[in-house]
Amino acid sequence: MRPNILLIVSDQHRYDCVGSSKIYPVKTPHLDRLAAEGMRFSQAYTPIPLCCPARQSFLSGRRPESFGAICNYDFLPVKGLEPDHYAWPKDLKEAGYHNAYAGKWHVHPQYDPTSYGYDEYFGDQDYKRIRQEKYPNVNLFANGFEGTTDPADLEDTQTYVTARKVSEWMDRYTEEGVPWHIRLDFNEPHLPCCPAEPFASSVKAEDIPVWGSFDEDFRNKPYIQQQQLINWNVENYTWEDWAPVVARYYAVIAQMDDSIGRVLAHLDKLGIAEDTLVIYTSDHGDMCGGHRMMDKHYIMYDDVVKVPLLVRWPGTIRPGSECNRFVHHFLDLPPTLLEATGQLIPEFFHGRSLMPLWKEQNVDDWREEAVSTYNGQQFGLFTQRMIRTYRWKYVWNPTDVDELYDLEQDPHELRNAVGKEQHAETIKQLRYRLYVELEKTDDPIIVGNGWMQAQLTGQPLQQQLNDMIQWFKAGKPKSPQ
Repeated sequence: MRPNILLIVSDQHRYDCVGSSKIYPVKTPHLDRLAAEGMRFSQAYTPIPLCCPARQSFLSGRRPESFGAICNYDFLPVKGLEPDHYAWPKDLKEAGYHNAYAGKWHVHPQYDPTSYGYDEYFGDQDYKRIRQEKYPNVNLFANGFEGTTDPADLEDTQTYVTARKVSEWMDRYTEEGVPWHIRLDFNEPHLPCCPAEPFASSVKAEDIPVWGSFDEDFRNKPYIQQQQLINWNVENYTWEDWAPVVARYYAVIAQMDDSIGRVLAHLDKLGIAEDTLVIYTSDHGDMCGGHRMMDKHYIMYDDVVKVPLLVRWPGTIRPGSECNRFVHHFLDLPPTLLEATGQLIPEFFHGRSLMPLWKEQNVDDWREEAVSTYNGQQFGLFTQRMIRTYRWKYVWNPTDVDELYDLEQDPHELRNAVGKEQHAETIKQLRYRLYVELEKTDDPIIVGNGWMQAQLTGQPLQQQLNDMIQWFKAGKPKSPQ
């Protein structure tokens, strides 16, 4: 029997701010329930820590740069995922699934989810009309990025209105007896965090532990990281300034979790929990004071590139299991969902199905690293490519100092070890492994660009130019030896 699919995606939820991670004291009992009844992935990474290209990548199953999605379309006039491009929900629809989408979209400025395989859509504009009628004079941005308390009744917040819409769809689809895929996308906990009561007052600033990465001095780091603090006007913030902001971050996560609990309870009420594959994840993380920084731009720290990923599928996934394999969540989930529903998996996908990991099968050839990318946005273009193994993280910054972190000795990525001679061979190997992934997934910074290939691989420029000529003739560059 084909499962129903409940896919829950949040916005800027840090991997370490889920109770089951046992790292920070964030209250998420319902997400913890998913972990207890399913599988928790401890090494899940986003292909890119930015909203639009990450979400576009998810729908297409390919790295965003491969189809021109380098940053948010509402900042720079860049390409996105057009309706005539491939999107896996179309395959589910053709297979007889009812598809519905509720919440944040941020994939295309003109086209909504109904142009990408979804039958119904309840989005931000639908909620704004409801909100304006009841609370016409409330400005949640009055306190800027630091957030505030939402004066609305809890039931009138977008968190709960959107979740109720999902429950209504589940009622109708279950009554009709058709398999369904429902995607619930929360705006939370994206800044500014504006929790309502009782959650707003449930977390006290004085109870928030300091981020492990807060003691950042930016020594031997790319200058743009310090520039980010200056642009956000937080360069002089102490932990006393940050603690109330982080408290609201904790609180709005708890509010979102409570809303998720209601949706899960509705599955139980309908008696279809055993027949439903439930997935929770986020598009990327949030600095929220980590490394003293705001938001997510111009960095490849785990604060933003590592994401929570929880999966429950009764009868397939063993309760309470944990997977520490490297996962590219928005690249691996498309082939996984197609396999789970009995569909063919396109050869052009850049990820691979997680089904063997869900079944805890021995996968000898599974990847041994995670790769994430960034291309700049708010303060100009700034190319970054990251590769992370269990011990090392290397960040290629073509226009500034590179970064290397020994995660065994420096888990909070505070000390850049890139200039140390004893790590030269490690860097060489990581750069080559990064090159292979970028070339394989048609990253335009590498494909056909001899100058960039020379910088990353260390080969003489003339050799790279010869390879570039080969690429123009044959359509594919030669891999370095």
